[in-house]
Amino acid sequence: MKSLLLSIGAIAAAASLSVGLGSASASSHSSSAAAKVAVTSSPLGRILVDGRGRTLYLFAKDKKGHSACSGLCTTYWPPLLTHGKPVAMAGVKQSLLGSIRRSDGRRQVTLAGRPLYRFSGDSRRGQTTGEGLDDFGAEWDAASPSGNRIESDG
Repeated sequence: MKSLLLSIGAIAAAASLSVGLGSASASSHSSSAAAKVAVTSSPLGRILVDGRGRTLYLFAKDKKGHSACSGLCTTYWPPLLTHGKPVAMAGVKQSLLGSIRRSDGRRQVTLAGRPLYRFSGDSRRGQTTGEGLDDFGAEWDAASPSGNRIESDG
């Protein structure tokens, strides 16, 4: 009888562990999504936004295919990260989207080879408070659908 109870306990523990591992695998999979990039109209003209409508910026200090923003910089200017190939929404050319590997191993979305970022000071959709700021050694500008910087006059 004692042997039967131990066997049932072992089977139950193994089943529980199997279910737990399956759930962990499923949840890590579901949080992995490709970044979406779209176009919206703003007072600056047509600009790029992420899947949540937040403005995307280019950093003048970046070299094509390499981000110059790391450490404290990423606290204020979070890189647009992706799991898989980024997705072009209406108004964005899929052929211009790509990604680079950051020094921490994560993938950052690029447009025409230039890394894309959000600004921590933008709290709502379409806000462009990061436009023209000179932070971390160079200027930040909203990204146009063609991959160029949008430069404001003010």
